Amino acid sequence: MTISVAVSGASGYAGGEILRLLAAHPDVQIRTVTAHSNAGQPLIEHQPHLRSLAHLTLQDTTPETLAGHDVVFLALPHGQSGQYTDALVDTPLVIDAGADHRLTSPDAWDAFYGGAFHEPWTYGVPELLVTGGRKQRENLLGATRIAAPGCNASTVSLSLVPGVAAGVIDAADIVTVLAVGPSGAGKSLKTNLLASEILGSANPYAVGGTHRHIPEIQQALTDAGATGRIGISFTPVLVPMSRGILATSTAPIAAGATDADIRAAWEDAYGDETFVQLLPAGQFPRTADVLGANTALIGLAIDRAANRVVVVTAVDNLVKGTAGAAIQSMNIALGLPEATGLSVNGVAP
Repeated sequence: MTISVAVSGASGYAGGEILRLLAAHPDVQIRTVTAHSNAGQPLIEHQPHLRSLAHLTLQDTTPETLAGHDVVFLALPHGQSGQYTDALVDTPLVIDAGADHRLTSPDAWDAFYGGAFHEPWTYGVPELLVTGGRKQRENLLGATRIAAPGCNASTVSLSLVPGVAAGVIDAADIVTVLAVGPSGAGKSLKTNLLASEILGSANPYAVGGTHRHIPEIQQALTDAGATGRIGISFTPVLVPMSRGILATSTAPIAAGATDADIRAAWEDAYGDETFVQLLPAGQFPRTADVLGANTALIGLAIDRAANRVVVVTAVDNLVKGTAGAAIQSMNIALGLPEATGLSVNGVAP
């Protein structure tokens, strides 16, 4: 079976990473790539690392150009994907790497994004625990519309969902601080992302409960069984590495939870997973360990002095945080082996 694919936003970081992974997928034919201001130019001028795709030319991002494929990936800024949804009703599978179809609450969308609210699609993080102790991959089987996750949101959700589902942490007082590479902000020219601004510096942003991924995390924790108030202090910090996320998340230990209970919650959740791996006790990941890989590595500590669980998770924001999650979800939806075209191996040094 050969799957014909179109990728919008192909000149950007997320679109480029989707293309890089799809280029190694044995069941996929990348037929169409589109862009906005860069339409008409060779793809290779904007993605010079994609040598095997040098024959492709960027076309205009229009419903007509995207139609007629088996799978369409939308790698567009938030607020722009929804305009194509109705026009692609005949496309068997559409995967949105933007935010337009992630949230189930119109109020949350209005508070953190604004503009037109679009219907929520199946959430593209297969390993997440959901109601009844199931995994999200069950919901992805046969899905025709998939919302790929926000990279920070999925990293924090994967970090904490096992503890919430097992009832060993209190979701009312979560604190998470993330070291984030600037590629997560996209390829548009922004002064605060210039090399001269970020090299040799660490820069916090969206401080004080304003980051748009907060409701996405709350949604995932609710789906995992959290009850009552979900309180998240969320502070991302731009650091001078092009890609990667290192999220350090802590939450109070629930009354009566033993150290064995806590460790078992994460072992049970991820012990059989390929792309989410819990490290041995006392070990913690580095972003360097996951660059280029569709892998989330998790280190777990139990701080009894502070009565908190500490979870440190590393991902490549462009792979497991975005493009890899999208392709992993595509594989599940189409009934292909889940790991097809994806690797657990990073690039070092």
